[in-house]
Amino acid sequence: MTDTLLYCVTYSTDPYYNLALEEYLTDTVKTGQCILYLWQNRHTVVIGRNQNAWRECRTTKLNEDGGTLARRLSGGGAVYHDMGNLNFTFSVPEEDYDLAKQQRVIVEACRMLGVDAKISGRNDILANGRKFSGNSFYSHQGKSFHNGTLLINADMGKMATYLAPSKLKLEAKGVDSVRARVVNLCELEPNITVDNMREAMLKAFCRVYGLEARAICAACPDKAAIERRRARFGSYEWVYGRNAEFPLSIEKRFIWGELAIQLSIKRGICADAAVYTDAMDASFALPLREAICGSRFDTEELCKKVLSVHECAPYAADICRMLHEQNI
Repeated sequence: MTDTLLYCVTYSTDPYYNLALEEYLTDTVKTGQCILYLWQNRHTVVIGRNQNAWRECRTTKLNEDGGTLARRLSGGGAVYHDMGNLNFTFSVPEEDYDLAKQQRVIVEACRMLGVDAKISGRNDILANGRKFSGNSFYSHQGKSFHNGTLLINADMGKMATYLAPSKLKLEAKGVDSVRARVVNLCELEPNITVDNMREAMLKAFCRVYGLEARAICAACPDKAAIERRRARFGSYEWVYGRNAEFPLSIEKRFIWGELAIQLSIKRGICADAAVYTDAMDASFALPLREAICGSRFDTEELCKKVLSVHECAPYAADICRMLHEQNI
């Protein structure tokens, strides 16, 4: 039974650090404790544990705009985080996990600020029939967490840009996001801010559980343990390499002929490739295929490989433009 409430508020906006801290708090939560962790990521797309990165996010566009792609431990769909978002995590021992009570904290906090929030199904919280909070869940070795987002004043334009589906002819395994009508809470109640929502969440946490909450993280927890976790969350292998193997086909007709590039993507790497063309001089096809094999599945990396092939020189600009058009 929960008899101790703890809360942790971090002002880091580094998604890899924040995900590492989330995991650390969950791994170290003790019997009888419930920890509420409040955090924000700057300019980040976060995908679920079992999602295909390229199916969910325009990764090249996000990178070009200085954003970050991150993969969380929990399942669920892709979300866009910025400073108009407040993220929450409830970490508890598995025997004390109580989703209904945890969601009541969110509903109570919203009602304190004048928004009539309602729980919809297992994953979403709505206001005026529109989603402002998506939730996801994780359990491991007797510890569990429930996390999610609160859309307060997020940039909906950027959300639509980065979460737009790619033009890729992609037969990818993985769990697709379920798109829903979303709303910023400030549209419903203009006085809501991230700061007063943070305060309301802490008050509601105490009210719903009937206990006082004590702050933790005033002094940094185990820095070495968190840094090890941060390195893992920030690695290419974790962010991209967890995708199941999938095939990709890109085709386009140019004035000099038709070009088709077929790739087999495995753990974020072009494990195999085939290049077909009816160009008069097709001598570039084999060296291009050899250059692409082993490359990271990334527009800029692929273009570097194209530019490195001497035989591709007459066609390189067209091939790179074709790659950029895929919105990888």
